[in-house]
This record gives sequence, structure tokens and C-alpha cells, in this order.
Amino acid sequence: MGPVPRTLELFYDVLSPYSWLGFEVLCRYQHLWNIKLQLRPAFLGGIMRDSENKPLAMVPRKSQYINKEMPLLGQHFQVPINIPKDFFGVVVKKGSLNAMRFLTAVSMEQPEVLEKVSRELWMRIWSRDEDITESQSILDAAEKAGMSTEQAQCFLEKISTAQVKNKLKETTDAACSYGAFGLPTTVAHVDGKTYMLFGSDRMELLAYLLGGWISGLPASCVE
Repeated sequence: MGPVPRTLELFYDVLSPYSWLGFEVLCRYQHLWNIKLQLRPAFLGGIMRDSENKPLAMVPRKSQYINKEMPLLGQHFQVPINIPKDFFGVVVKKGSLNAMRFLTAVSMEQPEVLEKVSRELWMRIWSRDEDITESQSILDAAEKAGMSTEQAQCFLEKISTAQVKNKLKETTDAACSYGAFGLPTTVAHVDGKTYMLFGSDRMELLAYLLGGWISGLPASCVE
């Protein structure tokens, strides 16, 4: 028998493009690093309120910076990221609550497709500048990820239930309890210790904690 996989929790929200970058890297490296990756859909708005942080769209210089940085990051990580035309409206006004409740419902009952559905929602908002708030938009993403129309509709109907709402809040509170102040937040459980890392630019540090190293990104898993 080989070494037991170390557990990594990835807290993310599809409203965060940086979460997408961290998500793709961990999905690519999970087998190379011998990790058990736990995808934890959380609500960025709740984390920002709890930590008294401000969305980058609310800080003019951060907004200017992301417009310059994101194309470079997309090339580096091999992820097809594009900034939405109405960046402020998408990030601040529309948000992602229904999308994250949908992913929460998926994680509760069909976790094996959570990766694909999450990716399709990111593709809509951060690659094709499409809506992720309307019911039909969420259904389209789920079906593109391989769900049947009936399955997707079933999960959509559950986003207003107390069970799903409470689960999303529970996951968001768990991220806050680790000290999260934004997303992505990665929590590594290594040799009896817990490490919380923020952002998609901590992968070399994460590799160090896991006893490995990054020598270059494998081919992208985004189609």
C-alpha cells in the first residue's frame, strides 16, 4: 500500500475568477500530489461580510489591476478567462447566491459531477460573459456538464429548501472558522496539522507543504 492521501479542502465561489484558477490547478495535480480533494462550494458574500473585507470591484485600483492581470493569468494557467463587460454589475449587483446554492445541492447528492458543473458555471461567467443568476442559465450549465434536464431541474428546485440554504451557510461558516477572508481558500490537512492558504498564487507553498514541487503546468483540463 502507498501513502495515505492528504486531505485538501477547496472553498470556492464561481463569482471569483481566482477561485477558478486554484480549482483547475488542484484538479490537475490531485493525483500527482496524492491528495484527497474536497470541493467545498461557499458563498463569497458571506465571507466578505464576516471578515469585513471589500470586493475587489469596490476598490477602483484593484478593478484596474485585475483587468491587466487576468489575461496574463489565463495564459499562464491555461484557463480561458475573460473579464465580463459589466464587471461591477456581474460581481456586485448580480452575485452568485443561486448558483452556489445549486452547487451545494449537487455536492450533497451527486458530488461526482460537482467538478464539471462548477467548471461550466465558471465558463459561463468568466469565459463567455453569460448569466449565472437566472434559472435557465443554471440549467444550461448543468446540462452542458452532462446532467439530464430532469436531474438539473430537480437540483434547481432544491435551492430554496432549508437543507440546501443551511448547508451553504455551514460551509461558508467553516471557511470563516479557518480564517478565510476571501476565496479561494485552501485548507491542507498534513501530518496532523491544518494549514489555511488564501488565493490561487500559493500553489508553490502548498506543494512544499505536501512535499512536492511544481515544475510546470500539465495540459489544461478545460475544454
